[in-house]
Amino acid sequence: MKHRPEIFIYTALACEAKPLVAHYRLNKESRIQPFNVYCNERVCLTVTGLGKHAMAAGVAYTQALYFGVENPILINLGIAGHRAEAVGAPFIGHKITDIDTGRKFYPVLAYSLPCASAAILTASIPQLNYDHQYLCDMEASAFYETAIRFSTGELIQCVKIVSDNQARPADSLDAKQVIDLIATNIDVLDLLMDELSRLVMPIIPEPDDRFEQLVRSCRFTVTEQSRLKKLLLTWQVLTDSRPLEIDTALGLRKGKDVLCWLERQIEAVEVTL
Repeated sequence: MKHRPEIFIYTALACEAKPLVAHYRLNKESRIQPFNVYCNERVCLTVTGLGKHAMAAGVAYTQALYFGVENPILINLGIAGHRAEAVGAPFIGHKITDIDTGRKFYPVLAYSLPCASAAILTASIPQLNYDHQYLCDMEASAFYETAIRFSTGELIQCVKIVSDNQARPADSLDAKQVIDLIATNIDVLDLLMDELSRLVMPIIPEPDDRFEQLVRSCRFTVTEQSRLKKLLLTWQVLTDSRPLEIDTALGLRKGKDVLCWLERQIEAVEVTL
């Protein structure tokens, strides 16, 4: 491909993408057909379509297209409903729950937040009852679950702009309003991108004896080895290189079992912002 961007932004809707295309002066990649993709030298924006399946496909397709970018920054930007938060308020997701599968994800917020954070609930159908205290969308869980295969957790973030609430329900929302909501919050996205770009600099993997030891003692596929490196690096960043003691009594022999165990250790780390 002509460009080798370092920041990848994913929106579900064309109206969410429109102000970003103008602000970052992105050009449409006319040779790419499955999704609308816009790029400049630094930023790549993909419009995936609505829903979890479309978002997962869009993330995987674009990352495969630009495979080889070291430590890419991946951001899901879009609108979300909330019971009481003001329309136009921006939030960064610190917890994502998939209502259909029950799976939970915890983006690492290891930087100075440009806005408040909130929990996100992702569902296959719109949540229009406004009966719980979550941001509600239809893509965040699929975005995160797919993106984590291509980068490290600190560089994968969800930004949601409140588009509707109990007082202003979604049935009154139109494309022009969505464009205005995103355009008004581009400064938040700019600040986030700057923060994440600063995080990329220290993420240069140092030789890690634990990686070599684990690969020698357990059966890892090539893909699992790549995932292991990213998880060990995440542990290193979150704990300031605290020793990782693997209990041999657990009898871990398969790579996938080690990865599951390591993911649980990372989720249990208390991060102070």
